[in-house]
Amino acid sequence: MKVGTARTMATEWVIRQASREAGFIGAYFSGSTTGLPDDAELSASSDIDVMIVTDQTEPPLKLGKFTYRGTLVEATYLSLKELSSTQEVLSSHHLASSLRLDTIIADPTGQLRSLQSEVSRHFAESVWVRRRCVNVLHKIESGLRNTDNSAPLHDQVTSWLFPTGITTHVLLLAALRNPTVRLRYLAARNVLQEYGLDSVYPELLGLLGCAHLTPKRIEQHVDGLARTFDAAAAAAKTPFFFSTDISPVSRPIAIDGSYELIRAGNHREAIFWIVATYARCHKILAADAPHLQHELAPAFEAVIADLGIATSDARKRRADEVIRFLPKLRETAEAIMLANPDIVNK
Repeated sequence: MKVGTARTMATEWVIRQASREAGFIGAYFSGSTTGLPDDAELSASSDIDVMIVTDQTEPPLKLGKFTYRGTLVEATYLSLKELSSTQEVLSSHHLASSLRLDTIIADPTGQLRSLQSEVSRHFAESVWVRRRCVNVLHKIESGLRNTDNSAPLHDQVTSWLFPTGITTHVLLLAALRNPTVRLRYLAARNVLQEYGLDSVYPELLGLLGCAHLTPKRIEQHVDGLARTFDAAAAAAKTPFFFSTDISPVSRPIAIDGSYELIRAGNHREAIFWIVATYARCHKILAADAPHLQHELAPAFEAVIADLGIATSDARKRRADEVIRFLPKLRETAEAIMLANPDIVNK
């Protein structure tokens, strides 16, 4: 399917369904496909991300992934209050990156277009680029310093994994690139290569713990993940924010997409989302099928052992390593910003 066709289907869904919901303010495209032309081929391991803006102070859980007329859509609700200040949007790495381009689908009040115009005008100014990078650096340190060692293993791994993984976002923001989720390490590698900073990338992989892993070993972990994923998708009843990420409709992204990365020579770049998906599966299983969680635990334990984060002490040591790396990460981001011709020095 072409990206343009997928956008047309997602737009139709917004107009026919989402726009009729109470509190609907507007909608826009976000995510990794926003920079792709209409005639680009949409990978089977990709979806079309749609943000639904609502005037509800506490919007409902995201709709998540679903298929509409053959198109895989991921819809997320966003409260209008989060878009009330241009400065706050420009300071947010996800919001600013989404609204830098005019990807508005529906805007009956005109509020989104006015905001998007302002964000686009100031997005590349150095003061805002730097602020976004600094905010993510603070988020990394705060996340790694505030983990709960009494939480279930899958939650502890998630609490370590995501702050560690957004080290890549600091680099992507400095390069004015989209802070993608599943492909963040691949995107960061490309940025570092482009700016002649290749030597930093092995350090990122080392902090994640996957630098030594072979394609064969990581493929074995995907084999185990596939079994865990299918069990969790079948057992799932309790709603979580990520629930539709662990469902049959999302299997091509989580499982097929991981195999695709490995076979393309990007095995280490696949491991972040493999582990994130493992942890989410086990959260579902803990709630809805504890007997299966126990049965499938060895595969999850094997992947975190390979990353060197099998115990709380090991995760604490690795978290400290990431925190010690942050000054270098900031220096690297500054070097990218200084070399980036698209950044406006203000």
